[in-house]
Amino acid sequence: MMKKTLSAKAARVQPSATLTIDAKFKQMKDDGMDVVGFGAGEPDFDTPDFIKEAAVQALKDGHTKYTPASGLLKLRTAICEKLEKDNKITYKPSQIVVSNGAKHALYNALVVLCNPGDEVILSAPYWVSYYELIQMADATPVVLQTTQAAQFKISEKDLEAVITDKTKAIILNSPSNPTGMIYTKEELEKIARICEKHNIYVISDEIYEKLIYDDEEHVSIASLGDKIKELTIVINGVSKSYAMTGWRIGYTASNQEIATAMANYQSHAASNPNTIAQHATLAALEGPQDEVERMRQAFSVRRDHMVEKLNAIDGVSCTKPNGAFYVMMNIEKLLGKELYGKTIVNADDFCTTFLEVAGVALVPCTAFGAPTHVRWSYATSRANIDEGLSRLEKFIHNQYSK
Repeated sequence: MMKKTLSAKAARVQPSATLTIDAKFKQMKDDGMDVVGFGAGEPDFDTPDFIKEAAVQALKDGHTKYTPASGLLKLRTAICEKLEKDNKITYKPSQIVVSNGAKHALYNALVVLCNPGDEVILSAPYWVSYYELIQMADATPVVLQTTQAAQFKISEKDLEAVITDKTKAIILNSPSNPTGMIYTKEELEKIARICEKHNIYVISDEIYEKLIYDDEEHVSIASLGDKIKELTIVINGVSKSYAMTGWRIGYTASNQEIATAMANYQSHAASNPNTIAQHATLAALEGPQDEVERMRQAFSVRRDHMVEKLNAIDGVSCTKPNGAFYVMMNIEKLLGKELYGKTIVNADDFCTTFLEVAGVALVPCTAFGAPTHVRWSYATSRANIDEGLSRLEKFIHNQYSK
């Protein structure tokens, strides 16, 4: 009997590097080992109480049934009001699709845009799931490499160079995971002109928009004119800003044709997002924003501390991020060296050895398109940051017993 195999599409998909390292860290912790984790991309703060109370009230009020596939009308209306107020872009509720997290929103966007053979541009370093999601939508990822010297941003010249007649879309992530960089209005205007010229869609992932430091400003590319707005799918959600990662609510804002297609696709693939979580999200958007600002300020202090301490350690370096809650550590000076009997060839080797020897979980950026960097998250306590950096210094100077 002929053996049946998995689809070629399934065979191409790789496990998430961030979730893999986080799972290994949690297992070591459960086993009683002395480990410190900097892997998961989620705030260490709890969801604000008034949001949790809204969820409890929704349960008490019997809001446990299906909603429209694209989300509660009240929630989609609140999202429109948020986009108008914060981002200066106007949408109708019918142009909003609420999904099971921003990752689901990204998949919806890619799957309704892309046909086999289409190309989607993404700049490296990129969030690990972008590459896989593009392939899952039967499209081809086209990686545009950036440099630390250019603040990990794409230039007009480099963008033009990779555009072909197969280019369907570009993914922008500002503020960025993993680099923390932010595109300025002027930089976005240049990208917008190129996308308008070639009629390329923009998938604009703005999930970290509330986590910005040093008086920097978040600008949505969709706010720069009617033509680019028509080509843009804005991706956002409540995971990062409101410490609601487990609630799984994201959303898109787009032109009506795309929104309708995504709503139809989602209705068959997943039905509606969690009803109770939708009511909690409505409270988050309409309620006080004090907790968001409190988290932002705490992250800013931690960022400054981590960057200062890390750059004082011989052998590694980093640039100061302007947003999100990650630091990209450059390990180029360590490549080729032997640590604890292992030659460090790339970020994977470094992170595996660091976790095994020193009990510190970092994310290797090999799967982010940056094999000479590793990612730290400062969405953790000052005590953890100090302990992790102390172990780093000891580790790279071969001070652990072999």
